[in-house]
Amino acid sequence: MAGILVLYYSRSGSVAEMARHVARGIESVRSCNAMLRTVPAVSTVCEATASDIPESGPPFATKEDLTRCAGLALGSPTRFGNIAAPLKYFLDETGDIWLSGGLVGKPAAVFTSSNSLHGGQESTLLSMMLPLLHHGMVITGVPYTEPALFSTQAGGTPYGASHVAGMEGNNKITEDEKKICNTMGARLAELSLKLSG
Repeated sequence: MAGILVLYYSRSGSVAEMARHVARGIESVRSCNAMLRTVPAVSTVCEATASDIPESGPPFATKEDLTRCAGLALGSPTRFGNIAAPLKYFLDETGDIWLSGGLVGKPAAVFTSSNSLHGGQESTLLSMMLPLLHHGMVITGVPYTEPALFSTQAGGTPYGASHVAGMEGNNKITEDEKKICNTMGARLAELSLKLSG
C-alpha cells in the first residue's frame, strides 16, 4: 500500500473537512491509503507548550511521517494570502529532510479555505508550494478535466482544492468543492503510484 500523507492545520474545521474529502479521493485509488495528520497551534507565549497528543482528531505529524509517505497533500487556512503559522512552523523544522533529499521526487498537492471568495486562496496555495518545491517535490494541481472547476460558484482552483467558508465560517463544503477535493486526492494517489514505481 502507498501511504499518502494528508497534513493540515485547521482552526474552524473547514480545512479538516476538506482533508477528509481529499483522503476519500486518495482511498478511491487501489493500493493507496490516506494518513491524516495535523499540527499543533503555535502559541504567542514563549513558555506555553502543547501536549504530544491532540485532544481530538488525527495525531500530530512527525518528520518521519513525511519521509515515509509516497505523496503529500498539504492543507492550510488562508492567513492574509499566506500559509498559516502552525503549518509553516512545522515545515520550517524540516531542514534535515531537505538536506538528505528525503522528499525529492515525491508528488504533492495543496488545499485551502478562506472566509471570503477573494480572500487570497490562490496566493495561499502558491505560498504552500514554495517549501515543497525547495524539497524537490513534484507539484500537481487539479486539471480542467474535472468539470466542477467550470461549475463551482464557491471554491476550487487549478492550483489546488479550495473552499469559501463564509465570514462566520459556517458555509458547508459544496458538492463542487467536494468533487475537486476528491479529484485532487485521486490524482495525487495515482501519481504517487507512478512515481514510486
